[in-house]
This record gives sequence, structure tokens and C-alpha cells, in this order.
Amino acid sequence: MDLGFEKDNLVIGIDPGSRIGLSIFFFGKEIENSLYNSVEDLVSHVINVLAELSAKRKLVKIGNGNMEIARKISTMLNLKFCSSFELEFVDERKTSLKIKNFNQRGKRDMLSAKYIIQREGFRHFVLPLSITG
Repeated sequence: MDLGFEKDNLVIGIDPGSRIGLSIFFFGKEIENSLYNSVEDLVSHVINVLAELSAKRKLVKIGNGNMEIARKISTMLNLKFCSSFELEFVDERKTSLKIKNFNQRGKRDMLSAKYIIQREGFRHFVLPLSITG
């Protein structure tokens, strides 16, 4: 699936909630689709991905369905990741499929994260606190 991103972009989609869906696209292909139960574990993993993958542009898109968790994720990323990236909160309405018994093992949350990547939202450039001091 080509989402129209430049080939050397890293795009991370996050569906915040009690179970946090994660989808990662790199060079136009989904390289990961996973599920997290804690913000700390998710942020730790996302920081590793942001640090390890060399991309011209790094974009983190977070759904706005649970803004308390979404803000916690964005704040922790800003505090712990020592390089710049773009952050976007996107409207995640209609990203969750309402199919009976579909959310076994978090499939719906992971699919929602993939849909979040395809949405446009309010984007801002995050300069790490290590730079802005």
C-alpha cells in the first residue's frame, strides 16, 4: 500500500487507548504492526525505532480518541528522544471497525493505528528539550 509518503520517510501511527495500537511505515511499507498495554513500553520502543532508522523525515501521528493518553505519549517522546521529529494529532473518528469479535488480540487497535497514518492532522515540529533547553 503506497500512502503517498516520500520513500525515505519514517511514519509512525499510534492509536492511544487502554490497548495502544502501533503501525510503522518505512520506505513506503509497513514494517511493524504491534500492540502495547503501557505508554512507557510504547514510548521506549518508538524512541528505539526513531533512533535506529535513518530517515530524511520522521513523523509520529497520534489519534485524538483518547487525548489524555495521546498527550502523555507526546510529552514522554519529547522528554526522552534527543532529536527532532514531526508530531501530528489526527482525527481518528471512523478508524475503528465495528465488527463483532474483531478485537481479539488487539487487531482493531493495530488496524486503527494503520488508518491513523493515512490521516492528516495538525502537525508541529518537535525540537527536543536538549536543544531548546
